[in-house]
Amino acid sequence: MAADQKVRGPASYFPSIEKTYGKPISHWLKLLDSMKDQKHMEAVACLKSEHGIGHGHANALVAYHRARSAA
Repeated sequence: MAADQKVRGPASYFPSIEKTYGKPISHWLKLLDSMKDQKHMEAVACLKSEHGIGHGHANALVAYHRARSAA
């Protein structure tokens, strides 16, 4: 990616997620692998209630994970 291109979409949240929660994105994606049978908002709710992640960050992680899995 060129230096002048800005990261967009759910991945744009990743630096903030890592800084705020102290774990790499790979940790959260592995956790979401175990929730693959849950609906989008069920996985968001789980991240929020069980791991203390804010709604926007949880939604971004789930959206990214699902898009990556679908590809």
